[in-house]
Amino acid sequence: METKSIINDFVSQKNIAVLGVSRNSKKFGNYIYRHLRERGYNVYPVNPNTDVIEGDNCYRTISELPESVSGVILNIPPQKSLSAIDEISEKGIKKVWLQQGSSNKDVTKKCSDLKMDFIENQCIIMYSEPVESFHKFHRWIWKLIGKYQN
Repeated sequence: METKSIINDFVSQKNIAVLGVSRNSKKFGNYIYRHLRERGYNVYPVNPNTDVIEGDNCYRTISELPESVSGVILNIPPQKSLSAIDEISEKGIKKVWLQQGSSNKDVTKKCSDLKMDFIENQCIIMYSEPVESFHKFHRWIWKLIGKYQN
């Protein structure tokens, strides 16, 4: 499947987990969580260090997620992504968004080996409509320079 098809498939899901959601509202993982929630997604925060994010129950591990979760966004360093991919696969989830900074060659190889549909080097915020403010401008720039998958 080509990248744009995988992206469209990913953003069409309604039950998405975000691994790497910070308790700090100024951190990007927290922003992703709030952004998706505001757009009507059922978003499940995953952070091993807290029980609550933005007033919502937080899961400490991928294995604790409900069965309805069909995709996971990783917003963690690549070395942590490797073990997370194993957990995601064991849970039966096959759709993974590797937010910028969360992947490397080993991570993408593992995703490929496990036959996962994955997106890397793209920002989920530029694809979850409606895109607003800075991210709308960012998307326009990426379209201009050919990095946006359309």
